[in-house]
Amino acid sequence: MKIQVLGTGCAKCEKLAEHAHQAVERAGLTDAAVEKVKDLKEIMAFGVMKTPALAVDGEVKISGRVPEVEEIVDILKGIRQA
Repeated sequence: MKIQVLGTGCAKCEKLAEHAHQAVERAGLTDAAVEKVKDLKEIMAFGVMKTPALAVDGEVKISGRVPEVEEIVDILKGIRQA
């Protein structure tokens, strides 16, 4: 599973990255990788106009806000079960 935090490095983007790492740990996803995408052209290629955003396996799940860790866990578990 590939988890991408889309944002240029602002405080909210960093907080989302922190929450994503915590969610991966809580969900027990040892095969998941979290990466930051800071390049604006790459972010825009996702269709994101407001950061921070969270993408899982190339699909944007959240944009424009920092979700709580448990919300990210729910998203990851939902994808894993699908």
